[in-house]
Amino acid sequence: MILRMQLLLPQPLSPHYSSSSTTGLNPISTPKPLISRKALNSHHTPTTTTVDSGLKFREKILYLESLKVNPTKVLQKNPNLRSAPLSSLQSVEHCLSSMGIEQSALGRILDMFPQLLTADPSNQIYPVFEFLLNDVEIPYSDIRKCIIRCPRLLVSGVESQLKPALEFLIKLGFVGANRITCQTTVLLVSNVDHTLTPKIDFLMGLGFEYNEVAKMVIRSPALLTFSIENNFMPKLEYFLEEMNGDLEELKRFPQYFSFNLEGKIKKRHRILVEHGLSLPLSKMLTVSDGEFNARLIEMQLELVEERQL
Repeated sequence: MILRMQLLLPQPLSPHYSSSSTTGLNPISTPKPLISRKALNSHHTPTTTTVDSGLKFREKILYLESLKVNPTKVLQKNPNLRSAPLSSLQSVEHCLSSMGIEQSALGRILDMFPQLLTADPSNQIYPVFEFLLNDVEIPYSDIRKCIIRCPRLLVSGVESQLKPALEFLIKLGFVGANRITCQTTVLLVSNVDHTLTPKIDFLMGLGFEYNEVAKMVIRSPALLTFSIENNFMPKLEYFLEEMNGDLEELKRFPQYFSFNLEGKIKKRHRILVEHGLSLPLSKMLTVSDGEFNARLIEMQLELVEERQL
């Protein structure tokens, strides 16, 4: 018998054929990179934009330091400064310098009120200058003095704060020879309802008439800047209880409230009491220590002479 052997030729694979299903081996695949070359390069090489931003920020820091402004402090108080262009800061400096404010004073002002560094001069700063020049009628040469004495003027709204305060003070009697000057513009930053009116009411509560109070504050404008709790009340208490004072004397000398209670009022009053002497408030407080001591010796000699007669 002749056996016929047939060679089995390899058959084409089925479309559903999988080598893994027949051999149990996993197919070999090309691994994908975890980080692309582009991303890798960008991670190690700073972009031009990043470098430029860093340089611009450094320029702002150096600029602030040149003005004697503490960069760390102002950045904490005004975060918007980080994104503000250098030209914006320079425009604020130019605005303030145009009104005669020297760079030495400029640094102190900007350090106190960092919000000015990102202010819009046209809408926020120049209107204050216009108000002082036109409404308050401060001479141009005195604008610098106003700002240096009270930088808060620059961050006070004209319509919301400055104008209402000016109207209140004019009604009180700050007109003509007693009008607001560069020495009293500090009163303009006081809120009418929360600061000025309560102080007028306090003084009237002592028994003074409105006209009497008006004369007192015009004679001594600083009265409107003092704290009721920390200034008026303790000094009034000492005047009435320890000095046995008369309110009429406060009408004549309202400046009493401007003197230091511990350092001058109590000290000089006790010296007079120890020697059995007394002086009007004005003579007791307005003279220097040397003049006070000289007056004290003179009064002691006069007292001795009287006793010898």
